[in-house]
Amino acid sequence: MLPTAKLDFNDRPYIVIWETTQSCDLACVHCRACAQPARSPFELSTTEAKGLIDQIAEMRAPVFVLTGGDPLKRPDIYELVQYATTRGVHTSMTPSATPRLTRAAIAGLKQRRLARLAVSLDGSTAEIHDAFRRVAGSYECTLNAVRWAREVGLHVQINTTITRRNLADVDSMVRLLETLDIVLWSVFFLVPTGRGQSSDLITAEEFESIFENLYRTSGRVRFDIKTTEAQHYRRFLLQRRSAEKKAGEAAPRTMLPAAQSYAASLGEDGIARAPRSLNDGKGFVFVSHVGEVFPSGFLPQSAGNIRRDRLAYLYRESPLFRMLRDASQLKGKCGVCEFKEICGGSRARAYALTGDVMAEEPCCVYQPKRFAARRSA
Repeated sequence: MLPTAKLDFNDRPYIVIWETTQSCDLACVHCRACAQPARSPFELSTTEAKGLIDQIAEMRAPVFVLTGGDPLKRPDIYELVQYATTRGVHTSMTPSATPRLTRAAIAGLKQRRLARLAVSLDGSTAEIHDAFRRVAGSYECTLNAVRWAREVGLHVQINTTITRRNLADVDSMVRLLETLDIVLWSVFFLVPTGRGQSSDLITAEEFESIFENLYRTSGRVRFDIKTTEAQHYRRFLLQRRSAEKKAGEAAPRTMLPAAQSYAASLGEDGIARAPRSLNDGKGFVFVSHVGEVFPSGFLPQSAGNIRRDRLAYLYRESPLFRMLRDASQLKGKCGVCEFKEICGGSRARAYALTGDVMAEEPCCVYQPKRFAARRSA
């Protein structure tokens, strides 16, 4: 059922993320969901969740992610993982690193053929990471989960959110990750929503510094690296690749795939590298714990609810999603940027900082040629 040709983001998303619950035993300082201890009585039921999985299978979305809160707070989560497997949906999960994430829990997920386990690690030391999570022992739980997953042959992804709190720790993080057997490092860049604070957001210049670090790192580590809510990393990569080609230098391996078939980019766990034009609402869709459909978990504008409309209809036809896929509606320097079709800037960050979902990316230093010409005229 999986696609073998280039994905058309007007027709279907590359990735569907479902917020299984907002219940979580952590209290992370950057949590977009403001997770809480108790589960909501309005969460999608098991039957509704299976209906959502059926729709994802029908849309042939390549990747399905179970997130939260903490998915393990749902008693039916193992049943849902197994159901997704029977429907041919490649499923990843992002559980919270708490005492619920036991060796037995991980073995149970593997038994039900979960494709990938993604855990958050926001610092190279317990001091840094546990300060993010605001629960002592989270760092140890995370490293144990990585080890246990690899014991049973479950592929592991590490998610790290870059903020002012861990900006100086990136090199140490890389050294730690090199000792772990992971397939992907997903580097998130803060969007100030939920508990995330604008004061923790790094500057545009610091974005470029991290981009340079990730670029150099990607050439020597065994795991892949991708960014989330840093769409302008693609612009950075193309600029560097072009400069090195002119200089006759060999570019390192990066997470910016060329235009290629989906099958050509598949990993060992059946999960492919994300296409380079992916953005909020453009190949990406987020379903909340109560069924609301958003362009991403960081962009709190709803297109509708799957309890009333089918996911495919909302993704393809809602005015919000259609606008987000139309690069001609971008404003400011993003609107005239030569990289807007493959980048487009973080729509979530633009909305969080300006209130306008189509405003220019607030954390990009690049001055497009046409924009610079207008300012100098």
